Amino acid sequence: MNKNPIGIFDSGYGGLTVLKEIVKQLPQYDYIYLGDNARSPYGTRSFETIYEYTLECVKQLFDKGCPLVILACNTASAKALRNIQQKDLIKIAPNKRVLGVIRPTTELVGKLTKTGHIGVLGTSGTVSSNSYPIEIAKFFPDVKVFQEACPMWVPLVENNEFNSIGADYFIKQNIDHLFSQSNKIDTIILGCTHYPLLIEKIKKHLPPNINLISQGEIVSGKLSEYLTRHPEIEQQCSKGNNIEFFTTDSAENFDAAASIFYGEAVHSKHLSL
Repeated sequence: MNKNPIGIFDSGYGGLTVLKEIVKQLPQYDYIYLGDNARSPYGTRSFETIYEYTLECVKQLFDKGCPLVILACNTASAKALRNIQQKDLIKIAPNKRVLGVIRPTTELVGKLTKTGHIGVLGTSGTVSSNSYPIEIAKFFPDVKVFQEACPMWVPLVENNEFNSIGADYFIKQNIDHLFSQSNKIDTIILGCTHYPLLIEKIKKHLPPNINLISQGEIVSGKLSEYLTRHPEIEQQCSKGNNIEFFTTDSAENFDAAASIFYGEAVHSKHLSL
């Protein structure tokens, strides 16, 4: 039987935190993870470049048999997903689907806030796209959204400095900036899949009783619902409990860092674009 895995794409390592939760909830399927580490980070790149890179990687996953691809990257979800869904799929793979991580989060977040003030911590690319305010407004038009770009957080994580004193400095600075916009914020979205590795330090610098939303569990739950609602896609997904990892950079370097995100040893292969 041919393998038709579910594809999980990220610009680097962060999507492994999402894959980990998806596999925990839906272990029966086959998966392929692709990290575009050779061109990471995406967060500071232009809309056009992010779209071009993301589409190229989606096509690679389609070529490997994936009937469904999850963009486990907030920047790619913000700047490439809509174009791929609306313009490209009909031309390159009309029977396949691409989903992101922003909409599942925004469908839920308004139900958690009591003050109606929500904060978003994300990369510069995600924040500048305004994807979170736009999507939240569709479901919860009365909710106010305040954003803070955290350009140092991804480098801290990827350089294994997330437990350092330097990490505390930048995390506190960004959180203070966020709350300077509104002291009524009671719910915060971690709008980058790297940020769960910083969660203990983030909590340390937050006021008590803040709802802190990490995307992995939300996305895995929504994926389960999606597959139930769309049997025509679910039936294409092979079920062999297999996971393959690919990176566009050095497989050796990827494996060394990926275990931090995934929580266990990872053995990847290099993929040339």
